[in-house]
Amino acid sequence: MALMLTTTDISTLVGRMTLRGALDLLSRYIQEDFIRWESFEKTARLASHSRVGVIELMPTADADRYSFKFVNGHPLNPSQGLPTVMAFGALAEVGTGRPLLLSELTLTTALRTAATSAMAARVLARSDAHVMALIGNGAQSEFQALAFHHLLGIDVLKVYDVDPEATRKLVRNLAGIRGLDIRPVRSVREAVAGADIITTATADKANALILTPEMVQPGVHVNAVGGDCPGKTELHADILLQATTFVEFEPQSRIEGEIQQMPADYAVVPLWEVLAGRRPGRRSRDEITVFDSVGFALEDFSALRFLWDQARALRIGRSFELVPEAGDPKDLFGAMRRLDEGRVSPAETGEAVLACPHEA
Repeated sequence: MALMLTTTDISTLVGRMTLRGALDLLSRYIQEDFIRWESFEKTARLASHSRVGVIELMPTADADRYSFKFVNGHPLNPSQGLPTVMAFGALAEVGTGRPLLLSELTLTTALRTAATSAMAARVLARSDAHVMALIGNGAQSEFQALAFHHLLGIDVLKVYDVDPEATRKLVRNLAGIRGLDIRPVRSVREAVAGADIITTATADKANALILTPEMVQPGVHVNAVGGDCPGKTELHADILLQATTFVEFEPQSRIEGEIQQMPADYAVVPLWEVLAGRRPGRRSRDEITVFDSVGFALEDFSALRFLWDQARALRIGRSFELVPEAGDPKDLFGAMRRLDEGRVSPAETGEAVLACPHEA
């Protein structure tokens, strides 16, 4: 039997663990998998682009488990009452192909993105960072804010969005978080003044200039989350020329990340090499660091592995028969007939009778 987790199940799981506990443990799952980066089969996500958005498939596997995520990105969705990003995914055994877990990943993607940002900032931001500018106050913003507050000790949050209602929403949602001083401001420039970390999480599918070079002071860590597909960036290219840029999977980042603006020989540092101790992270107090975060399938693998472990430990979710599990595995037709037994009769439902070919 496979395990199914719905959005309600994820909310229950986080509630049981506490958001702080879930983010902390999830970030550690992701770090564990980044450290064993070379154990994974890796490919850039498969994307189907349209005029209004993108639908993507994100697969990866190690020797034991295979995972995939189906995810979209449609910036106009909120006008139709839908999230910009929606996702689901699965975890399966490599040895048999047997599905283990089918889960919502919309809420989970927000959690894993924030956990990944905090994991990267542990090695890229200054250790005494305590002020963060958060540019873009949409669906991802609260998760980013709380990950940096709980896991890195950020206690001052300067927030800005072109939509004032988005900022009011964030302030409402984070009201009462002990030790977090939230300061709405009127411009990007005001938000970044004095910030130790700058997180950009905007949604427009465009080559935007959210940050320009004069806004980024020596010693700042830029957590660039919003640029995640071809033609969508947030940083002026000259910022990258001043900074050391860290990436997840370089072939994908070259297509989708901030570095799509740069020549092919622009040097980047794979984040996994820093986490594995092969390369340095931040090298000085004055160094500008950029985490060019586009989201990689390995992070979803870690998230699904985290959900599989924690849901079973907490007895959350429900088992369901995603593939036939009884009888002769070579007799699929017989399995279908057996599974049909006990169903409401075709006469009552108006459905056609299941018949053998020679009976048709």
